[in-house]
Amino acid sequence: MTNIYGGKKAVITGGTIGMGLATAQALLAGGAEVLVTGRNPENLESARRTLGSGAHVLASDAGSLADIDALAATVRERFGQIDLLHINAGISTLEPFDQVTEAGYDRAFAINTKGPFFTVQRLAPLIREGGSIVVTSSIADEGGMHGLSVYSATKAALRSFASGFAAELLARGIRVNVVSPGFIDTPTLGVADATPEERAEFIRLGDQITPMRRHGTADEVARAVLFFAFEATFTTGARLTVDGGLGQKLTPAAA
Repeated sequence: MTNIYGGKKAVITGGTIGMGLATAQALLAGGAEVLVTGRNPENLESARRTLGSGAHVLASDAGSLADIDALAATVRERFGQIDLLHINAGISTLEPFDQVTEAGYDRAFAINTKGPFFTVQRLAPLIREGGSIVVTSSIADEGGMHGLSVYSATKAALRSFASGFAAELLARGIRVNVVSPGFIDTPTLGVADATPEERAEFIRLGDQITPMRRHGTADEVARAVLFFAFEATFTTGARLTVDGGLGQKLTPAAA
């Protein structure tokens, strides 16, 4: 894999942990220059240690327009132009709809939907012609799941935005595609505020309902992201599920 991405420059929002971090590691291993963003101080410091001097690690709130403007300025200063923008930052909360507060609702849409929209708007001028945007959504961007009504809605909106971006950036040859993961083994399992008991139940449920009978790995999602980023050169506006067959309604044989 040495130097397969030599000379490439990439920005990953939410790149200090989980799937974003795995994507950053793969890019760095292939010779790319990478900038990752995150908000949690411990994750930022851990990412600096893990990624080393080849990566730029920037504290940035994905839902703050001021931070997004600062990110664009930093990317312009350090990189000039980029080949990949990976929109990966997101939050989810397990919360029945009748317990959702206005503050929680607004925060979810700010980080998962508004932030990505304006990040693409601000950074699109810095993407080289023929470059790529890859958006991390979720299999929850369609259908419904108890406790995830707001999260699902934010991801459905994000998926719709990605289609719009794909149409609007065609003239510059910039491809925009969506990766929708299912149950993935990450430090938070995608639900940062879950209790240990809730995470254990999430793991049990994921392994039970996923046709491949296991969680995916962050590396498996990273490979899908990089496929869209650099190999799928005749693909735009597409959605790829990385979910062990969960979204395909497959029925495995009884154990």
